[in-house]
Amino acid sequence: MKMRFWINFVLVVTVVCMPGCKKKTPTPKEPEVKEIRLMSAQKESFGQTSDGRQIDLFTLTNTSGLRAKIMSYGAILVSMEVPDRDGNLADITLGFDTLDGYLAGHPYFGATVGRYANRIGKAKFVLDGVEYELAANNDENHLHGGVKGFDKVVWKLEDLRSDSNEAVVKLSYISEDGEEGYPGNLACSVIYTLTKDNELKFSYEAQTDKTTVINLTNHSYWNLAGQGDVLGHELTLNAEKYTVVDSGLIPTGENRSVKDTPMDFTLPMSIGSRIGRVEGGYDHNYVLNSSGLLARAAAVYEPTSGRVMEIYTSEPGIQLYTGNFLDGSLTGKEGKVYNKHYGFCLETQHFPDSPNKLEFPSVVLLPGLKYSTETVHKFYAR
Repeated sequence: MKMRFWINFVLVVTVVCMPGCKKKTPTPKEPEVKEIRLMSAQKESFGQTSDGRQIDLFTLTNTSGLRAKIMSYGAILVSMEVPDRDGNLADITLGFDTLDGYLAGHPYFGATVGRYANRIGKAKFVLDGVEYELAANNDENHLHGGVKGFDKVVWKLEDLRSDSNEAVVKLSYISEDGEEGYPGNLACSVIYTLTKDNELKFSYEAQTDKTTVINLTNHSYWNLAGQGDVLGHELTLNAEKYTVVDSGLIPTGENRSVKDTPMDFTLPMSIGSRIGRVEGGYDHNYVLNSSGLLARAAAVYEPTSGRVMEIYTSEPGIQLYTGNFLDGSLTGKEGKVYNKHYGFCLETQHFPDSPNKLEFPSVVLLPGLKYSTETVHKFYAR
């Protein structure tokens, strides 16, 4: 009887305690809501020129958070924000926080340059038997379109849009016959496209009513670390030859092999590893191996951030410039002082002085024909 009593007692206690002794089920956590980014293209005011012209700033953003800002003055790329290997965004271009910095004068930060990018020797050329004289704004030579090139004019907005794949801004400018000495009324446009695949595309188009010469490019100064000098950046160029230049940086006409010289970037090499052996630093046109096709021209890797920038172009050349003339006299974004070698340029282009070098790929544009070229910058981190 005692045994049966204790068995019944234990059963009763167990039944009574089961609901109260049950372990509490933890409250399920709310699922993390990831930020949903959409492709977007927006416009805002960026100030006025000295003659009262309104300047707009266009912001293109993609689904990964990359952000490109372009303004109507000079069709300038004002900033390009790209994540590092840890996902931290940084602006990887040199420039200014306000329009005033650009209006005060600068070394073509982010600019669309033309009508002819780079140099034309003796500031003149002959076309169809007529000699055209240009502004000698680089010693005795002509540089980047003259005193008031495409980098110093106000471009007109033609298109601003976004969809699920890309965000786009299209800007246009009409360069009148005789402007800066060039022949022909030239109607041109530049299209900036930021894709969902983390590419920033530069597309150029132009038509003329009179035979002329044209060579458009973007002159952004890049720094994939966001600050400091760029000498530790590792550069690869798809070029086995470079254009030899004289003391005024005008091509002699010779395209020389890079092999066994400090000009060789056919394999990854830090920009600063041999720059001391190049008088004045790098400021040279490289002859690309795959001209005429949209192919990889360059790749740059910055070890501390892990950022990588690849460049694809249909142009025959690319100008490597290592910020040799930056001297600390300019204070840019967020109070950063731009010292020597604090940025590098990779300007896709036709060769310098091509109007005077018939052996170089032609830069002549005829009426009825269309100038069209594209360059793509692809960004990622490793």
